[in-house]
Amino acid sequence: MRIAVAIPCYKVTQHVLGVIKKIGPEVTVIYAVDDACPEESGAFIEAHNTDPRVRVLYHLHNQGVGGAVVTAYKEAVANGIDIVVKIDGDGQMNPALLPLFVRPLLDGRADYSKGNRFYRPESVQDMPPVRLFGNAALSFMTKLSCGYWNIMDPTNGYTAVRTSVLSELPLDKLEKRYFFESDMLFRLYTVRAVVKDVPMDAVYADEESNLRIGKVLPEFLRKHCSRLWRRYVYSYLVRDFNVGSLYSLSGAFLVLSGSLYGAVHWISGFIHSEAATSGTVMLAALPILVGIQCLIAFLHHDVSSVPTEPISAWLDKSA
Repeated sequence: MRIAVAIPCYKVTQHVLGVIKKIGPEVTVIYAVDDACPEESGAFIEAHNTDPRVRVLYHLHNQGVGGAVVTAYKEAVANGIDIVVKIDGDGQMNPALLPLFVRPLLDGRADYSKGNRFYRPESVQDMPPVRLFGNAALSFMTKLSCGYWNIMDPTNGYTAVRTSVLSELPLDKLEKRYFFESDMLFRLYTVRAVVKDVPMDAVYADEESNLRIGKVLPEFLRKHCSRLWRRYVYSYLVRDFNVGSLYSLSGAFLVLSGSLYGAVHWISGFIHSEAATSGTVMLAALPILVGIQCLIAFLHHDVSSVPTEPISAWLDKSA
């Protein structure tokens, strides 16, 4: 297996050489992507780096972390690499953990692995409360929109992926900036790839993160809603029509019809100063209660439908 490391480089000249130095001998090539860095990270690496595995790639215009990683992904696919591990260049991801991320892919247990800073209580003791709450909220939204109910910490950028799976994804359509990791999970679900979490500790260097939870949360909410709808249509109406489809459609219809019926009679009673009869209340409440039960059953079905069989096994055989 040929393993590559992708390092997006943007204002990381203080740490990137140290990150490269810690990458072990199991890695074949290291792609350092200068994302139009104002500090000229690419030139800095070429001038001071002594590791022959490093290849510097340049962007003429800043594309964000997603754009930088996609550039490295395309290069890895073109060069016949088997696994690509993405590590940030700011020193907040320990390269010594790389074997832990690669192992599930080598063992055939996963197509994609990612870090999880919430696995152990000790790992989040030093995490700021605002960041802790923001990541928890984003994690739940990602479970809904992407379908991977078995993962946590979706914005964690420490990842590893099989290039055979990358070849099945529309890389040019992936989000370029902070939503990249979440969009990657959405795209992986569409091809039914298996995703595994790898426990890791949260590390904060002296680099200040550009991610502001309060600023990106509304944007993330909008994009998650869009992907939730697209995933539902694709998974339950287009690619398949199963019991989950019946539960969801029946539940939505019953809740909506019961709510409308109740609202119409409540407005009518308010206007005419007439109290609703017990029969009217039951006709409004019963469809809502049954509809909620159907939606809960749909949610249970969706949770049990998380991909469990890696697709890289048959992709490698068909290649």
